Amino acid sequence: MIKKIRSVVDVKLIKFLIIGALNTLVGAGLMFILYNLAGCSYWFSSAANYVVGSVLSYFLNKYITFQNKTKSIKQVVKFIINILVCYFVAYGIAKPLVKWIFSSSSTKFTDNIAMLAGMCIFTGLNYIGQRFFAFADNEKTGEK
Repeated sequence: MIKKIRSVVDVKLIKFLIIGALNTLVGAGLMFILYNLAGCSYWFSSAANYVVGSVLSYFLNKYITFQNKTKSIKQVVKFIINILVCYFVAYGIAKPLVKWIFSSSSTKFTDNIAMLAGMCIFTGLNYIGQRFFAFADNEKTGEK
């Protein structure tokens, strides 16, 4: 059990979280500006966050976190599938859950809290998906 935990909680996780913090500053800033200042919808604002953040994440995590040298369209497709699944699962869970918990609050408040909750859920799912699905080639071969 400890060995399995150590195989996931390692330097790759630390790098992923640092890159994620950078992505969060860029993407979440964009998301909250679009939603709160530009008047864009919940779904458009959160999607814009992940389009911008995902492009940045692909290159930084591929080369820095997972040190993956594979060049293939299959890997890009796997990355896109991972991002889409994580996005729809995270935000699909977050919005109704937050609306239920804060049912007497305003839509603006619940949408902002749901976007924060969605970011947290997305991060966990995305790390697992990138490490064991999108960039899994290095994990399987034991390369660094």
